[in-house]
Amino acid sequence: MSSLNDLRASATALGPWPGSDPAEANRIIRGELGDPHLPFLPSLPDRGVGSDPVGRTGSLLVDLAIDVQPHGWRLVDRPGKDAQRARSALSTDINILADIAGAEDISATALKVQLLGPMSLAASLYLHNGERALLDYGARRDVAESLAAGVGDYVRRISAAVPGAGIVVQVDEPDIASIMAGTIPTASGYRTLRSIPGEEVTGAWQLVIKALKAAGVVETVVSVPEIEAPIDRVIAAGADGVAVPLKALTTRQWEQLAEAVENGKRLWAGALPTGDPQSLLPRTADVVECIWKPWRQLGLPASQLAGVRVTPSTGLEHFTPSSAKAVLSKLTKVADGLDQLIQG
Repeated sequence: MSSLNDLRASATALGPWPGSDPAEANRIIRGELGDPHLPFLPSLPDRGVGSDPVGRTGSLLVDLAIDVQPHGWRLVDRPGKDAQRARSALSTDINILADIAGAEDISATALKVQLLGPMSLAASLYLHNGERALLDYGARRDVAESLAAGVGDYVRRISAAVPGAGIVVQVDEPDIASIMAGTIPTASGYRTLRSIPGEEVTGAWQLVIKALKAAGVVETVVSVPEIEAPIDRVIAAGADGVAVPLKALTTRQWEQLAEAVENGKRLWAGALPTGDPQSLLPRTADVVECIWKPWRQLGLPASQLAGVRVTPSTGLEHFTPSSAKAVLSKLTKVADGLDQLIQG
């Protein structure tokens, strides 16, 4: 696990960002999230096809081509124009990041990127027959292996854009509870796909995490929704931590997180509710307390808050750029509040 800024709590966000101007987004993010916080390469879904999570991650696949069909992204024989748009948007983002980071007097010591995990990617890609890739064991394996083969080059490109910065990767699995429970609908919508065994999920994550570590990534976390969050599977796959919203976590899930923290893993705490962009942000003290109260009840020492990263509960793409900036500012204040507890 990374030792970057481990002596302090830190803040980051999940990646999606409002608007369509990557230069403005990077400047805001890097301005708000200086050390010890974790700036990130934003994704801008408002730009349209290719800047969505499936297109962006699908553009990294090796020996698997994708294109947009009427029902969504499909695995095809040769890359289409939509896949080219996705690759072009990502290249533009990396070049802009390099320009902005290169002009800074003091660059952050780390940078986070995010990608869609192999299971949610397989649930979001369609086969030639119109069914989800998730339906077919061979297709699921091919997607996981292709993604693992493609992440190394991605990490190298990011590293070249921010020389000397440790690269942190957040692997997003928004659909994992439905995938493991067998509630993902078929293409027709009349049936659901069979549940995927936990061992297979762990194995797919291991493939990608090993490839990321081999590429020099300093920290890898798997981001999951809190409902039925498979925290044990994330840890078993070799991730350095778990990113999860806190609001609906059960006592059992908190116990799993506490055990992970005691074993040196990192909690990325989705402590700031952001489901409704129109709502006022809660008081900093209240957000700090929603982490500290269960932490204390589990018998974890204040000193171990130093590994915590605080995040919003959702992506920020539905906010305005100025309100998204206010979220980052609030998160850094929450991290400062945790630091005060660490220092006693």
